Amino acid sequence: MEFSPSRPDHPAPVVTRSPEFPPAGLFPPQVRDSFPALAEAGEVYLDSAATTQKPRSVIDTVRNYHASATANAARGTYPWATALTQQIAAVRARTARFIGAGDPGEIVFTAGATAALNAVALSWGLTALRDGDEILYSPADHAANVLPWYLLRDTLARFGRRIELVPYRMTPSGRADSADIADKIGPRTRLLTVSHLHHVFGGLTALDDLRDRIPDRVLVCYDCSQSGGHLPVDVAALGADFAVFAGHKMFAAPGTGVLYCHRRVHPDLRPFLPGGATDARLTTDGFETGRMPGLLEGGTPNIPGILALGTALEALDSYGMPAVAAHNRILTRRLLDGLRDVPGVDFLPGPGHGAGDTGYGIVSFTLDGISAADLGFVLAEYGFLVRTGTHCVPAAADAETGSVRVSTHIYTGLADIDHFTDRVRALAEEFV
Repeated sequence: MEFSPSRPDHPAPVVTRSPEFPPAGLFPPQVRDSFPALAEAGEVYLDSAATTQKPRSVIDTVRNYHASATANAARGTYPWATALTQQIAAVRARTARFIGAGDPGEIVFTAGATAALNAVALSWGLTALRDGDEILYSPADHAANVLPWYLLRDTLARFGRRIELVPYRMTPSGRADSADIADKIGPRTRLLTVSHLHHVFGGLTALDDLRDRIPDRVLVCYDCSQSGGHLPVDVAALGADFAVFAGHKMFAAPGTGVLYCHRRVHPDLRPFLPGGATDARLTTDGFETGRMPGLLEGGTPNIPGILALGTALEALDSYGMPAVAAHNRILTRRLLDGLRDVPGVDFLPGPGHGAGDTGYGIVSFTLDGISAADLGFVLAEYGFLVRTGTHCVPAAADAETGSVRVSTHIYTGLADIDHFTDRVRALAEEFV
């Protein structure tokens, strides 16, 4: 469609706020000063589900690695190398504590959450799955938690093993439908994979009501790309066998991820990226695998990325993850309150269809009369940076309009949300 947006200086209507949203529980605006990209920016960044802004300490960590005592870890006995080896071991231990893992040996550093999910498919699925086995998944999940299972199915079929991918539904509140999952767990189910916090819908899935009905033979894989760094995550409490995290969505640098592998699955894992530093060796009979986590960490690691992850986790611990989650819940409610009565706004599944104190900083919606892409462009003209489109969901790839996704973090304030909803209201008056 063709349209002429209002001039950026066109004032939005003044909306009286409900008094039921006190500022208590929010981080002060001064927290933005720790994030250089935001400290003096005029834009309002509302795309933290795509990537978070980086605190100054993380930026300094990356810079310091490249500027001082650059070396390779676990490759030498000179001080620069041994110091890095010890630092990476410390980051591994900190990561284990941060996500509630029982042992640092359950923590594998990867190139990202996508690499971590593919590692599950390649290091476990290729050898553990048998003809007729099943994987339960959601077609509404991120491509990184859908496409690896399709590639796995295709690869196994080329060797005469046929596995089934069984889809399950999502609820209007944006969570995995536990009742549907329970109905579809069968005698050949071997893996159940779920998004802990859905990247579009913002619904939180913990499978609490299913825990006692999932047989031991069914492994559970959580995609924690959105929950990590946004709310407390305890992989032991979740009953996870696998869990993946994206460092760049938790204040760290791109190119670093975490794969959690519960100790019980270690005997079933094979190297998926063998090379230097892989804990494996050649024998007279061929190839012998070693121990975790080196088993899955072949090649030179992303050393500055791993060090930056350690600094990011230190920053998150200093803020307190319960406080981070509370901040995002308050902002989510404020956002819903501001958008709910805007003419033409339609919420996707998620907190917009829930009740009470729901939501952890992700809300997606459409506006009648304008495509999501066009709306995102206009909002950017007014300084609001949001994600638009189908958000890497393969099942929605052919959708004509997609949606607008708003996502927050501790550097987002009530004023940011209020100004945003005022602007959407003003645009709705033009297009609806």
